[in-house]
Amino acid sequence: MDELSFSLFPNENFLDLRLYQYGWEQCAPLHSYGPTVRNHYLFHYVISGQGWLDSNDQDGVTRKHCLGADQGFLICPGQVNTYCAHKTSPWRYVWLEFDGLRAAEYVDSAGLGVSQPLYRPQSPAQGQKVRDTMLYIADHSDASALHLIGHLCLFLDGLIQSSSTRRQLHGGQLKDFYIQEAITFMEHNLHREITVGEIADVCKLNRSYFSKLFKDSTGCPPQEFLIRLRLSRAAELMKTSSDPIGDISVQCGYPNQLHFSRAFKKRYGISPREWRGQNQIQKKR
Repeated sequence: MDELSFSLFPNENFLDLRLYQYGWEQCAPLHSYGPTVRNHYLFHYVISGQGWLDSNDQDGVTRKHCLGADQGFLICPGQVNTYCAHKTSPWRYVWLEFDGLRAAEYVDSAGLGVSQPLYRPQSPAQGQKVRDTMLYIADHSDASALHLIGHLCLFLDGLIQSSSTRRQLHGGQLKDFYIQEAITFMEHNLHREITVGEIADVCKLNRSYFSKLFKDSTGCPPQEFLIRLRLSRAAELMKTSSDPIGDISVQCGYPNQLHFSRAFKKRYGISPREWRGQNQIQKKR
């Protein structure tokens, strides 16, 4: 018998971290999902039972992973994957789908990624704390967006602290300063054309070194990060304002509305007009 609890997160105004959907499921025997590709990070924690995951590594090779209770698995954006419940002992799991400007950094800190999708806690008790935080989110879909984002932060902190593949990072304060300086500059100049060289100059760093530092810290190149920032800001404006889409595209650094529409659809899967129709907040008169 298959039991399922599923919720969508309604708020698009969080940039550092964003929650998309969450839930839990008691799977039927051999219940499977995929092959498919996700647009965001998707983490499952196995509460009981067993199952397996097929996922592509960095070289495109599909690898099979068997999992049991108090283990978990991560699916990264763009990664082809399939997962399936055991025939006689089907798993029960809880999941969170999340993303954001710092999501890649946090996932990497836990030692997880495309080539290392399996989460094993350092102790059962630590793993169960991660599980309980995830279940709290799944069971409180009526809580405020800020409340749920707070628990998403607790989940990621627990994931990093408990992971047996956790990375020991040192000397990151100066690096973090440069990255924050770059992001702040981008946020203040979304309305105009910005080059990577200009951002590097603001940080007083060599362009090549800055680009590598930025990608290592955020998981994407500066130019791609800037595009995501522009489109996130555009989505926020379309949701909360009545400004014409053409005006919003200019405010977010896209003087050509056609280019904006193409970039937006590539990121969100639908046109700006369709997205606004589904998400715009209707102000009370």
